[in-house]
Amino acid sequence: MDEAVTGEASSQYPFEPLRYKRPAINEALSRSRDFLASMRHRRSVRAFSPDPVPFELIENAIATAMTAPSGANQQPWKFVVVQDQGLKRRMRELVEIEERESYDHRFPPEWLAALAPLGTDWHKEFIEIAPYIIVVFKEDYGLNVAPEADEQPQAEAEQRIKHYYANESVGIAVGFLIASLQQAGLAVLTHTPNPMGFLRELLQRPRNEKPFVVVPVGYPAGDCRVPVLRKKRLDEVMSVY
Repeated sequence: MDEAVTGEASSQYPFEPLRYKRPAINEALSRSRDFLASMRHRRSVRAFSPDPVPFELIENAIATAMTAPSGANQQPWKFVVVQDQGLKRRMRELVEIEERESYDHRFPPEWLAALAPLGTDWHKEFIEIAPYIIVVFKEDYGLNVAPEADEQPQAEAEQRIKHYYANESVGIAVGFLIASLQQAGLAVLTHTPNPMGFLRELLQRPRNEKPFVVVPVGYPAGDCRVPVLRKKRLDEVMSVY
């Protein structure tokens, strides 16, 4: 999924000098340590405060997500921000229908056992309480519509554009989004109700978009509690050759 191009002659993009200033070693280490310390405090939160959040923080986080690398620079993502209370309420109703069915009938015993220590269930009140719900959509394929589409059969008017590494690209963008929201002092949850197809209809999204993840965003509730979790040690996940 590397964005680098080996030869300029084969690229239709113009090239320009990279805008880069190498930081001093001490500055680089300081930035890196500060960011690590902040991210180590990141927790998935299910208890949100309804307190308002400046919308610029949401805009800035999405703008940061948009800087993520993507296969062939196709940027196969869309970010839908839901703040309307009535729409959030309807979203919660639909999510809970699917989640209740999953907990009662769809999830295998092994998955339910893995979830049990976290204390989760099909109730998703955070969707209605969090000030913002960001629904990230993945574009399965690009869609170009000819200007004279009204005069042509649908098959002739539309042109599908194959997307490459869409899952990986959108996943990286969501990581950027979460990191940016954490730096802004906001709490988030990555929620993936299954199936999620109803979100496309509810939010009136085009058929080439598929719901990828639901991200409630806000400040944590004053009485918010989170499970005590252990992250793996660095030497458990990093190998150096």
